[in-house]
Amino acid sequence: MNAVKRTRRQGLSESQFGYLMVFPALLCIGLIALYPVVQTFWLSLHRLRLQFPDMTKFVGLQNYITIFGDDRFINATINTVEFTIVSVALELVFGLCIAMLMNKEYKGRGLMRAAALVPWAIPTTVSAMMWKFIYNDQLGVLNDILVRLHIIPEYKAWLGSEVTAMGAAIVADVWKTTPFMALLLLAGLQVIPRELYEAATVDGASAWRQFITITLPLLRPTILVALIFRTLDAFRVFDLVYVLTGGGPGNSTETLSVYAYKTLFRNMDFGMGSALSVIIFVFIFIISLIYIRILSSGSSAE
Repeated sequence: MNAVKRTRRQGLSESQFGYLMVFPALLCIGLIALYPVVQTFWLSLHRLRLQFPDMTKFVGLQNYITIFGDDRFINATINTVEFTIVSVALELVFGLCIAMLMNKEYKGRGLMRAAALVPWAIPTTVSAMMWKFIYNDQLGVLNDILVRLHIIPEYKAWLGSEVTAMGAAIVADVWKTTPFMALLLLAGLQVIPRELYEAATVDGASAWRQFITITLPLLRPTILVALIFRTLDAFRVFDLVYVLTGGGPGNSTETLSVYAYKTLFRNMDFGMGSALSVIIFVFIFIISLIYIRILSSGSSAE
């Protein structure tokens, strides 16, 4: 209060005082986050290869034109969208089921909640290496189980086939991040008043009817927030795919982040790599705006 009074005596309004207080934080964000983005965009306007630093040249939007006309970029975009949609959809379904199970009252619920979070707590690189051993075409436990159950006749190279590699990567991601989705949805479930379910039970509503009319509508904001986090995370997936398949076989699992990494650090093409990074940033920005618009429309409707 004393600070506000001093600012008023100095001729500053409350809004101006507020801007003054947040200015240091905005300055830090600008230096840490905004400057790299601007620098990356500036590099994307140049032909810059580390093998030939003396041949650096400003080319404008030529890098972007080359990328959008590249079949490899189109393939990487399709792979990224496929990975994102399928993995996030499965995580939402499984996460909601797990969250509803953890939300019920029963003996050992605390242990159940702790155990469910173990996959999420494992570092992504470690998780990817573990699944790489599981999918191994000679010693993998998955092949051993399926052969013993007579589901497949012989061991298969799950990560070596263009048909199964993407599905294998999606399964590994769903196993890893479903607990995170469940944790977010559990927080939303615990906010829903128990009295609503009790009243619905008295009225004779079935469990499915309660889920449709009570749980889903009241959980909608939480679901959207969870989808924002997971969609943005899945769209820029790198470490899981890179450790599992390296983008192969035949670029069948190469995502935009993996493509950008290879262009930057394998080909040493910082101009094209920076352009790819900017494109990924724009895609993520658009996705964020869409989700925020949906959230805002939902809030205004309520």
